[in-house]
Amino acid sequence: MTEPMFLALTALLDEPRHGYGIVREVDRLSEGTVQLKIGSLYGVLDRLTADGLVELDHEEAHSGRLRRYYRITEQGEAALTAELARLTGTLRLAAERLGARRRGFTIGPSTAGGPA
Repeated sequence: MTEPMFLALTALLDEPRHGYGIVREVDRLSEGTVQLKIGSLYGVLDRLTADGLVELDHEEAHSGRLRRYYRITEQGEAALTAELARLTGTLRLAAERLGARRRGFTIGPSTAGGPA
């Protein structure tokens, strides 16, 4: 799962949102580090919809244009939960290795657990 997909799903956890609302929430969640453009957002939404992770919630007219609101599905919540578990494991592994390195040990095939 890409970071934009992960953040788009996360943005939909609390309420259905339209495209621009998702873009703003992803910007807020990522503290400005992920800048989704509308064009790339709809590619992400198309993929998430095709995979059954999000679905159309409703449509409403706004300033003469139709806004589509999307919501996360149960399958989307399950996928987000699985990705969160994967990322948490990866972060834990990196933190353990970094901690070992900073204590003066290297972790590798030839020096596993030995002094640097």
